[in-house]
Amino acid sequence: MSTRHLRRRAVPLKRVYTQADIENIAHLDSMPGEAPFVRGPFASMYTDKPWTIRQYAGYAQASDSNLAFRTALAEGAQGLSVAFDLPTQRGYDSDDPRVSADVGITGVAIDTVEDMARLFEGIPLERVSVSMTMNGAVLPVLGAFVVAAQESGVPPSQLRGTIQNDILKEFMVRNTCIFAPEPSLRIAADVVDYLAKAVPRFNALSVSGYHFQEAGADPVLELALTMANARTYVQTLVRRGMRADEVCERMSFFFGVGMDFYVETAKLRAARLLWSEMALQSGASSDKARALRMHCQTSGWSLTARKPMNNVVRTTVEALAAIFGGTQSLHTNAYDEALTLPSTQSARVARDTQLVLQNETGVCDVVDPWAGSYMMEALTADIARRAQALLDEIGAQGGVVEAIRSGWISERIHESALGVQAEIDSGQRAVVGINCFVADDEDECITSQAPDAAQIRRQQAHRIAQVKSTRDAERVRNALAELECAAREGTGNLLALTIECMRARATVGECTRALEGAWPRHAMDLSSTAGLYGEALSHDAEWLKACEAVAHAAASLGRAPRVLLVKLGQDGHDRGARVVAAALTDAGFDVVMGPMFASPAEAGMKAVEHDVDVIGISSLAGAHMELTSMLLAELRKLGANIPVVIGGNVDQASLTASNSLGLTGCFPTGASIRTIVSQLAAIAVTCDVRRSVGEFTACEAAN
Repeated sequence: MSTRHLRRRAVPLKRVYTQADIENIAHLDSMPGEAPFVRGPFASMYTDKPWTIRQYAGYAQASDSNLAFRTALAEGAQGLSVAFDLPTQRGYDSDDPRVSADVGITGVAIDTVEDMARLFEGIPLERVSVSMTMNGAVLPVLGAFVVAAQESGVPPSQLRGTIQNDILKEFMVRNTCIFAPEPSLRIAADVVDYLAKAVPRFNALSVSGYHFQEAGADPVLELALTMANARTYVQTLVRRGMRADEVCERMSFFFGVGMDFYVETAKLRAARLLWSEMALQSGASSDKARALRMHCQTSGWSLTARKPMNNVVRTTVEALAAIFGGTQSLHTNAYDEALTLPSTQSARVARDTQLVLQNETGVCDVVDPWAGSYMMEALTADIARRAQALLDEIGAQGGVVEAIRSGWISERIHESALGVQAEIDSGQRAVVGINCFVADDEDECITSQAPDAAQIRRQQAHRIAQVKSTRDAERVRNALAELECAAREGTGNLLALTIECMRARATVGECTRALEGAWPRHAMDLSSTAGLYGEALSHDAEWLKACEAVAHAAASLGRAPRVLLVKLGQDGHDRGARVVAAALTDAGFDVVMGPMFASPAEAGMKAVEHDVDVIGISSLAGAHMELTSMLLAELRKLGANIPVVIGGNVDQASLTASNSLGLTGCFPTGASIRTIVSQLAAIAVTCDVRRSVGEFTACEAAN
């Protein structure tokens, strides 16, 4: 039996579909541009105007990103999507020592209005649509954008684009939230309210499913959670006095598109079906309100660090699914994004992929070519039905915020991610070049192009100091005090007040600290679910062998081997850490989980406190080597001879540098969980012997 038949699916596919499969499906006779909009939000779709080619990018400093944006526009991009670095997303300034390692690493660092002005220098903001992936620090970042545009001569009424402003999903997967759900919802609502009045051409909410898929959610769960969040935003804004039509007309959606081609196409069609009905039930009646408009991005999680050129094929297939699903704009990932920011060449290939599809294939010539297909229509209806059942389940729990608090959403996503990982490790889910069709004589890998973090920090700190030296300090203090007071007392519009703070030349970090005066930062911990991974591989010979290695380690140590898994710095992506934690627990390890956003000092203290045998660092954000070096220094201060390993997006340069740092092991993207389990068991035993005699060196014998 072939691999594809063994694969677990959220939506099972039949081998053959017939007329009987589409009986009693209500939407079959609908037309494009008409309710319930399954066939697309516009009557002409791509026959009149193709989807917008967007380029999602952010590089170190504003000037670097500005060059990338200009190049993208010159080479076919029709809209820009800004990726911000993690300190900016979390509301810290670049000169804050708590976030030093992450500055400028996974996106552009924005601290002031001047940074935003450099970011868009020479770009006609009245003509170019700008999308900003910003949620936690949405107030100061959007405020800086509005002020920078005004000072360049572009009034707010002419600005075009979208601010993501989807804070609820941050509590579920991405974790770059700053405040608790209730004040965060107030911030999101204030943004919508202000933009509706002052920046009418700017979409105020882009409800995101993409990050659910990246965190491990299957397509049905991704769709259900996206719609649940959208429903919550609509309810919140209607309670504030906005009309349902006005709210729904200003919302857009953002979906991930993975490799399950038919299901992903049907998911996007089902999204429009669900939204049309949800908007109607919320009180909206206009076609514009009920017609879901979406941006899509090809999967980042499906990209592989090994055999990266295969990613071009993966991205093309995913792009086709988004096109057949009827997306309004599309970002295609570059083939090297499994480990690094895209190179100039890979970014060009990603853009050209869309240009080829638009201009050479004929896919723009027919509106919704899948309409009437036995398979596609049955699949669309099935996905909508399954997603609605999950929506009803979330509603029965009291809504999204309660489902977040209970951990229900987090657990559902985690369970789905565990299932996918077990399928890959067992070979039930094929990944060409990774677990099948692997050429022994070829090991083609991505070469990372990491920015000079230290130089970026120095330059950003210098720019912040320049701004502070020339501003009116009293004006800044007064503006920040008004912002804090409004947050505490529930008065005024927080975006309007933050815009005045940024106009006075406050920084992103200062605005965030003013809000922290009213609302403390929201703390989050890592967690995992035991039993699921081990059960899925209970008959796998390599897994059973790995479990035997753990049992041997336990016998040698006189207890279960103990490992601390930790996320250092501002990287909030926890999929890998939680999956590894679950697998280690199932294999027999005693797993200690560190807090999210841990500092090296906090991680070192926790390791000593729990007397762990190994520390495992999970990294997806590129700052791992500096943070790991800081952790090793902390351990030396504490006199703790604890081996440290790292896993995740670890490039070849990091692998080479790891031995000189004193790391005991590295597990790059694509490493088998079974291999990780076996090697950590061996490291625990070998390094326990060395620690007993006072040695602290890399345990080469365990690797």
